[in-house]
Amino acid sequence: MSEKYVDIDTLKYLLYDVHNLEELLKRERFIDHEKESIDMFLDSSKDFADRELFPYFKEMDENPAYHKDGQVYVHKQVETMMKKGGELGFISSSFDYEVGGLQIPLMASTASSYILDAANNHLPGYAGLTQGAAELIIHFADKDLLDKYVPDMLSGNWGGTMCLTEPQAGSSLSDIVTKAIPSEMGYYNISGQKIFISAGDNQYLDNIVHLVLARIEGAPKGTKGISLFIVPKNRKNENGSLEPNDVTSVADFQKMGQKGYCTTHLGFGDKEDCRGWLVGEENKGLSYMFMMMNAARIGVGRAASAIASAAYYASLKYANERPQGRKLLSDGKKNVEESQALIIEHPDVRRMLLLQKAVVEGSMSLVLLAAKYYDLEKSASSDEERLKYNTLLEMIIPVVKTYPSEAGTYSVNNGLQVLGGYGFCEDFILQQYYRDIRISAIYEGTTGIQSQDLLGRKITMNDGKGLHLLMSEVMKTINKASEQNELIEYSKSLGEKLKLCDKILKSLMPHALKGDFEKYLADASVFMEFFSLIIVGWNWLEIASNSSKALTENNKNYDKKFHVSKIETMKYFFEYELPKTSGLSEILMNPSSVTIKKEREILI
Repeated sequence: MSEKYVDIDTLKYLLYDVHNLEELLKRERFIDHEKESIDMFLDSSKDFADRELFPYFKEMDENPAYHKDGQVYVHKQVETMMKKGGELGFISSSFDYEVGGLQIPLMASTASSYILDAANNHLPGYAGLTQGAAELIIHFADKDLLDKYVPDMLSGNWGGTMCLTEPQAGSSLSDIVTKAIPSEMGYYNISGQKIFISAGDNQYLDNIVHLVLARIEGAPKGTKGISLFIVPKNRKNENGSLEPNDVTSVADFQKMGQKGYCTTHLGFGDKEDCRGWLVGEENKGLSYMFMMMNAARIGVGRAASAIASAAYYASLKYANERPQGRKLLSDGKKNVEESQALIIEHPDVRRMLLLQKAVVEGSMSLVLLAAKYYDLEKSASSDEERLKYNTLLEMIIPVVKTYPSEAGTYSVNNGLQVLGGYGFCEDFILQQYYRDIRISAIYEGTTGIQSQDLLGRKITMNDGKGLHLLMSEVMKTINKASEQNELIEYSKSLGEKLKLCDKILKSLMPHALKGDFEKYLADASVFMEFFSLIIVGWNWLEIASNSSKALTENNKNYDKKFHVSKIETMKYFFEYELPKTSGLSEILMNPSSVTIKKEREILI
């Protein structure tokens, strides 16, 4: 297994130089922090990951979570992740001081979690789900519930989950049937089942606090009748003791990857004694849950990029050690008398490695940019500023979740290919990364759902004002880069892709205007891929512009080789990845409707 799984220099370069975290630290919300303290936090994250996460990565795959006698059993490092991680502030880092948090920017917290994800992607999700559940309670529950549950969650003594999916409903949340019947005691009697609940149970924590979507008896049908409830595995009595709350672990799903990160089937109220406490107002549960989805989707994109990072460094190490074949001579022949060349010298292997590097660092930048918008919105000094950054975050969030997941899988697949036959063998770690990353395109809304959100909601949001705002940000980078001689042609290239995007939307929009939304959204996933390449291309141009400036000014923060590597990887992305938009545009503007179901079925 490779000892390097993330490049800390690149992570800090993107954090400080490209996305300017230090400027964010001047805002009142983050004024107590400085670069030195953030560096200490990131360095402690790396030390913790090296000791407690990375060494157990393969072991957790070989000894997966399992269900026995109503209990889910997980690897011992889950306890370490939660309790030691809680002590080090990995769970509470971005929360307000008032609730026991460190109040650091989400950008810095995201960078820390990136390191942990790259070291062992089976573990950080336990803390991440706890963060998400605690955030819901903090934002929407009353103070009594906050005081009762949140301190133990942020310390890592208790876990947390978000329970949305049901066996009969899947992603269609309007069809959930879990019931909530009010009692005279102020709580609700909960009954129903939830599936695919990440971190849903384990033997090491005293309690797990489930945030459950359910329908109060008599509520409206559809999503308008869904409420949100705190349903702990063990309820807390007045004297502080815990007693079972009739929450049952029915099973744990056995998966192709992330085997150490349990995925549980939960039952509520089998003995008619499951109690839940309403969060906020009745029938607003789904809106509460989705207010937290931006952070959750940043988390999925972050983890996917981190897995791709670890896979890249594993395949890069192999390519630098594995001799095979010989370089071609000018006459197209090989000198068999020469020693074998390392495979990193072969152009096709270099292409696959450059693909990995371009995807990893481009998606890392994109994830940090989303976290930056989140921080800027949260620390805004005016409603106008808050709206601006909320809009920018909303525009890119489907891409932030999807591109690292889809392109990351493609990237890891290429990394596996670098190893050839060994990549398919369990002796080498690439096959595990390939299995682990595959779930990313399904977590927190599948690629199809994210794509319909992008094209159906975000592109049309406020009559296209959100898209216009985002494109103006892209143009700032294009204009800046066009002043640097080495980047002029790449600036022009990205500008042309913006024009192509406008052309595509003008060809699609008439379908929406006449009410033919099935046709308008039929190729939403194709549009997602097209749009993602533009957004990641923008990130790469911003990175290259920064590195080009650093070289010109002889900036000593990083050596020349570092900055040249960034610029050359940008060139790879623009020459090999961005041109794919041309073929995707042909699909999007083709009048065919072959994927729309007709009277005569063709899938036979």
